Amino acid sequence: MVYPSWMEFANEDGSPAIRMVGRTGSVHAVSNAKVEGTKLTFEDGSVRWQLVVKDRKLTGQIPDGQVTGVPAPLLNHAAPTAWSTPEPLFSGHDLTGWEPDNPAGNHWIAQNGELQNLEAGANIRTTNKFADFKLHIEYNCPRGGNSGVYLRGRYEVQVEYEPPDKNDAFHAMGSIYGFIPPATQVDARPGQWEGYDVTLVGRNVTVVRDGVLIIDKADIPGITGGAIDSREGEPGPIYLQGDHTGGLKYRNITISVPQR
Repeated sequence: MVYPSWMEFANEDGSPAIRMVGRTGSVHAVSNAKVEGTKLTFEDGSVRWQLVVKDRKLTGQIPDGQVTGVPAPLLNHAAPTAWSTPEPLFSGHDLTGWEPDNPAGNHWIAQNGELQNLEAGANIRTTNKFADFKLHIEYNCPRGGNSGVYLRGRYEVQVEYEPPDKNDAFHAMGSIYGFIPPATQVDARPGQWEGYDVTLVGRNVTVVRDGVLIIDKADIPGITGGAIDSREGEPGPIYLQGDHTGGLKYRNITISVPQR
C-alpha cells in the first residue's frame, strides 16, 4: 500500500526546519531534525524518520515501511484568458460520474436533486479528472458536521460546523485545511444551503463563499491530509469527504475548464 505525504524543508538560522503532512491530519512541524551530509533524520511524534538524499530524491525507512520522495512541481500555470461554459458534475438523479472509495461503506445517495451522505463511511469522487478549473458547489452542513471538498483530490476546502472551540482559522469552514485560513469571516449557517466558487490554477487558489471573497489568489504549499495521492502535477478528481460525519448534502456542482 502506498500512502501520500508532503514535506517542506527550510533552513532557519542554520538549522533544518521541517513541516510535513502525513496520510491524515494537518500540516505540522517535526522535532529533532538533523542533517549529516546526505542523511536527514527527524521525529514525528513517536516515529523516527531516517532519510537519504541522492539525485534529488529522498529514500529511507520508517517502522511502517519504506519512504520515497521527489521534489514537488512548481505548477506555475498561466491564468486562462477564457473558461468553458460550466458543465454539471452531478445529475441530481443518480451517482453517474461518481465513485466511492469504499463501496462496502458507502452511504452516498442521490435524492431530491442532492448528493447526500446519510452517515459516516466512504468518501466519493468524480470519475473524471481535472487540471485547472472553476468549481461551483453548494453544500448544506448540519451543526456538528465535518466534510471537505478536495480539489484534484489533493487540497481540501474545509466544510465544518463543529463546536467553535475545536478548530482554529486554519482548520475552520472555508480554509485550505491547515495551510490557508479564510481572510474574511462569514456568518455560520448550519443546516442551510451555502456555496463555494473555487478557482484553481496550478497551485494558486481563490475561494468565494456565498459571494464573499475569503481566499484571494493564494498558493497552496502542498497536499492536505486525506489526499488521494501526492502526484501534484497530474489532473485529479473532485473528491468529497464522507468518512468524518454524516448528514452532509451537496448540490448544483458544476465545473469550467480553460478554453484552448
